[in-house]
Amino acid sequence: MLQHLIVALIVGGAGLYAAWTLLPAALRRPLARKLLPLAPNAAWLRKAAGSTGGGCGGGDGCCGCSSNSDPAQPKPVTLHRMPRH
Repeated sequence: MLQHLIVALIVGGAGLYAAWTLLPAALRRPLARKLLPLAPNAAWLRKAAGSTGGGCGGGDGCCGCSSNSDPAQPKPVTLHRMPRH
């Protein structure tokens, strides 16, 4: 009986993790905001609730550009290597 309970908890936790991971960000953000008062010290939940989208973390879609930058100046290209899992 105890083994069934342990297996049910593990399978349920795995199901919740999979659902959270595969959930679109548009649905995950409001859900994280509602869950945040239940676990205020959870950094991963705070990050999920506060993510704004956009390419550089901002909502305006402008990444490092300013109104007084010279368009003739070349801008450096930064390549980021994707981590292997």
